[in-house]
Order: sequence, then C-alpha cells, then structure tokens
Amino acid sequence: MLIIAGSLHVDPAGRDDYLSGCGDVIAQARATAGCLDFLLAADPLDPGRIHVYERWESPEQLAAFRDSGPSDAQTVAILDADVHRYLISSVEAP
Repeated sequence: MLIIAGSLHVDPAGRDDYLSGCGDVIAQARATAGCLDFLLAADPLDPGRIHVYERWESPEQLAAFRDSGPSDAQTVAILDADVHRYLISSVEAP
C-alpha cells in the first residue's frame, strides 16, 4: 500500500474554483482499480492551501491513474506543491 499526502498552494482567490473543478478528478480516482481513498480539501486556516490525501493498493495502480491526471488548467493554477509518496509496509488497528 502507498499513501500520497501533502499540500498544494494556489491563489487564495481561486481556491474554491480550483476545488470545484476537481470533482471529476476525485470521482475518477475513486472509481479507479486500486484506489482506496482520494481527497483534495481546503485548509481551514490558510486560504491558498489544499490538502492532498490518496491511498492506493499498489504503485502500478497509482501510475495507471496518473496517466489520466489533472487538466492543464489545474496544473497551471498550482503555485507550489509539497506532496510526498509513502510506501506502507504494514497497517495496525489504533
């Protein structure tokens, strides 16, 4: 399993529009084989920050989705990104 987590930074004035435009991408990811969870969400304190959280069964399934990733308009709107990939070797109950 792997987790993709971090944040994107966009123009605060355009963040809501950016997230509104992500609905199709989120639905597409969640419908993709191997996607366990996918979320892009507004930060409650920083008006230009978007949280990224993805959970995938395998790197291959993630790669298949990435080939159909964000539109050019979404990519251009990202001013900065701090997103990392975490390979998970085990999962335990809390």
